[in-house]
Amino acid sequence: MTLGIVSDTHGWLHPALPEMLAGVDLILHAGDVGTPDILDALEEVAPVRAVYGNVDGQPIRHRAPEHQRLRVEGLRIWMTHIGGRPGRWAKGIGPTLREERPDIFICGHSHILRIERVANLGRMLYLNPGAAGRQGFHTVKTCVRLQVKSGIARQAEVVHLDED
Repeated sequence: MTLGIVSDTHGWLHPALPEMLAGVDLILHAGDVGTPDILDALEEVAPVRAVYGNVDGQPIRHRAPEHQRLRVEGLRIWMTHIGGRPGRWAKGIGPTLREERPDIFICGHSHILRIERVANLGRMLYLNPGAAGRQGFHTVKTCVRLQVKSGIARQAEVVHLDED
């Protein structure tokens, strides 16, 4: 199974995003969606699970919760928008991670692409796909394609959206 993971679109659908996510089985949007038409467009590519971010208003909050907890190919995934990062978790995130021990923790918000294993959390995979939108200080727009099979996250491919 292939997951397409995206965050921080801020109401703009990068023209390359549908093509780069074509063929994924599920799209996970880690918040700051911006407008419902972003979710609608992504749903034309694959089923979407999303969380709302700090810039998302009621139209997105009616469609997406603050936290998504799901199982994919036997993996426990927790996704939220503001999660912090290993060693500097957002308020309340660290204790919950230690208690729940998801296999994969996905968040957005920082616009900083980061993928790493967290040894002190059972080798949990921490994944922030960076930002796919135009707003923010990031200079490279990214998303991630994650291959999962039989309870293992096998390969994370970073997709640079502005490259030919």
